[in-house]
Amino acid sequence: MQPVELKTLTPPPGKTGDRLDLYLSNALDITRSKVQDWLKRGFVQVLGSNRPKNYRLRDGDEITVQIPDPVICEATPQSIALDIVYEDDDLLVVNKEKGMVVHPAVGNRDGTLVNALLAHCGDSLSGIGGVLRPGIVHRIDKDTSGLLIVAKNDRSHHHLAEQIKAHSFLREYETVVTGRLKEDKGTVDAPIGRHPVQRKRMAVLSNEMMEAGKAKNAVTHYEVIARYGGFTHVRLRLETGRTHQIRVHMSYLGHPVAGDTVYGTAKMPSMLKKLKGQCLHARTIGFVHPRDGRWMEFDSELPAYFKDFLNDLGEPV
Repeated sequence: MQPVELKTLTPPPGKTGDRLDLYLSNALDITRSKVQDWLKRGFVQVLGSNRPKNYRLRDGDEITVQIPDPVICEATPQSIALDIVYEDDDLLVVNKEKGMVVHPAVGNRDGTLVNALLAHCGDSLSGIGGVLRPGIVHRIDKDTSGLLIVAKNDRSHHHLAEQIKAHSFLREYETVVTGRLKEDKGTVDAPIGRHPVQRKRMAVLSNEMMEAGKAKNAVTHYEVIARYGGFTHVRLRLETGRTHQIRVHMSYLGHPVAGDTVYGTAKMPSMLKKLKGQCLHARTIGFVHPRDGRWMEFDSELPAYFKDFLNDLGEPV
């Protein structure tokens, strides 16, 4: 496997004493397991020498990282209808339906968005996502509907990923949460990491856990659209993009997303069971086009399941 990109990083003074694998995981926004694999393969050097994963950073360290070639995708192209909002030679904006998985995984080897993209785009997808995630710059949950962007080449992928990292990539959602939100608007600034006991879930963790590398900062801005008896229709803007961020933050506030059996309650009335998953829609995305620098913004109409649920709630109160 040959490297296709060389990165040089100089840790700031505040990172002195941090573990090498933890620093690189955060700096490159990749998993620690991937960093550790690169360390084993000799793709990472500190001042020209290989170091173990638990090496502690020192003043004056210069880290060289050879980014290896992405592995050829082995997912199978499938002819699945896609709602493509925009497409050019560099990217696509897709309106994903509720219930569609973004990329293949255990239990969902086909019928995913990636399978559909491979049939639609052929070899014209960024390879940075690895074996099963070609072109995927960011993702949304299976039972979340709405807009996401797909990169057709590595240059676009890098450019878009940098915008997400810099918080300049606009992502707005609409949801209905249980209960009555008191404030008309607000911000949840609470770190998110893997649940310490239930490892398939995420959770709000302490700042100390974030400093230890076991959580990442997460910021969600929200604004009430309308209140109903026992529910609140909310608009949200993501400043960061952590796994299950909106669902975790709304549950943290005591107002889980309607229909969410993971962060809400497994026992719910029939009107919520009809949702078949959380009532959450990725409504708006905005970004700078990676080739010509244009600001592009797209909006997606609320889908039928969302509108039907609002109608079931009756008039706002």
